[in-house]
Amino acid sequence: MIQTPAAELDPGSDVALLTARLIDLESVSGNEGAIADAVEQALRRLHHLEVVRDGDCVMARTRLGRAERVILAGHLDTVPLPTVPGSRGTVPSSWDGDVLYGRGATDMKGGVAVQLALAAALTEPTRDITFVFYDHEEVEASLSGLGRVAASYPEWLVADFAVLLEPTDGTVEGGCNGTARFDVSVAGRAAHSARAWRGVNAIHGAAEILVRLRDHEPATVHVDGLDYRESLNAVKISGGTAGNVIPDSTVIEVNYRFAPDKTPEQAEAYVRALLEGFTVERTDAAAGARPGLQHPAAAAFVAAVGADPKPKYGWTDVARFSALGVPAVNFGPGDALLAHTDDEHVHADAVRACLAAMVAWLS
Repeated sequence: MIQTPAAELDPGSDVALLTARLIDLESVSGNEGAIADAVEQALRRLHHLEVVRDGDCVMARTRLGRAERVILAGHLDTVPLPTVPGSRGTVPSSWDGDVLYGRGATDMKGGVAVQLALAAALTEPTRDITFVFYDHEEVEASLSGLGRVAASYPEWLVADFAVLLEPTDGTVEGGCNGTARFDVSVAGRAAHSARAWRGVNAIHGAAEILVRLRDHEPATVHVDGLDYRESLNAVKISGGTAGNVIPDSTVIEVNYRFAPDKTPEQAEAYVRALLEGFTVERTDAAAGARPGLQHPAAAAFVAAVGADPKPKYGWTDVARFSALGVPAVNFGPGDALLAHTDDEHVHADAVRACLAAMVAWLS
C-alpha cells in the first residue's frame, strides 16, 4: 500500500481534509511507524512546540508559563481493515459528498486531525498544552504507548486536566466503565461418542454458565452525577476435539463492563459470586474512571462546549489519566457506534465543529 508522504501532512489545512490524509496512512496496531513519522515531522515544523518521540508515540508541548496545563491526547492506531469486499471503511479514504469514509474516520483520526490543527493554530493559547499522539491503543493494555510514556516520560503527563479526543458525537463524556475478561472452565471426561454414557460432556456442563449470564440483569450505577450501564456477556466459547469424541473441557470467555464505582478486584468478586461452582480465571482487567466533572478545569470545559455531559460506557484511556491523578473527559468528532465498522465514516462538519469548540476553549 502506498503511504502518503509526510511532507503532505499539513496541520494548517482544512481539518476534514487533514483527517482524510491521516486515514490514508494505514496504521493498524503494530504498524504505526509511518503515521508517527508524519506526525513528528509536521510537529517539528512548528517552532513554538517542544517535541519528543518514544517509539511510535509523539509528544509536543508549549512552555508559556500559563497557570494551567491541559493534555490533548489521541491514539494513532486503528483496528484491522475490513475483510468484506466493497467495504468503504477501509484505506485509502473516500468521500461521499461531505461524508468521509475510511478506517479510523471516527476512531480516531478525526480527533487526531483536530489535535494537529490545534497544535498549528494555537501559538499563544490561554492554557499550556501538551499534545500526545500514541501507539497501540486497540490491543492489549500491556502494549499501550500511553502506558509506556507514563513510565519513561512521567513529567510529560503532569497536567491539571486532559481531553481524550475519542469519538463522542461532539458531547462531553465523563469517565468510563472498567473492563475485565475471565475464562470460565468446565471439566468433563472424554469418551467415544458412540458410548457417550462412559464420559461427561463438558459442553453440556457449560449450559448453566450461559443460563446464568442470559438471566443476569445488568445494573445501572449512578456515579458522581452520571448513570453508567453495566454489561456482562459471554463473548467466546471453545471446546471439543473431534466429531466422535465426548468433549472433556470447555472454556467460556466472559467480558464484564463495570461501572467506575468498582475496582477490578470488586468486579472479579462479583463475577465469581455469580458463577459460583465453576472455575473462574481473570485474564485481563482495566479499571474505569470516575467522571471528575466537579474539578474546576472539567467544569470550565463542559461550560465552554455547552452540552450536558454523558457517561462513557466503553473503556478509554481517561482511566489511565485518572490513575495518574489527572481528571479527564472524552470529547471528539464522530459517532462511536460507527467505530470499527465496515462503513466507518465521519461528517466533515463534525470534525470542523470539534476543532472550533476546542479553539474557543483554548483561545
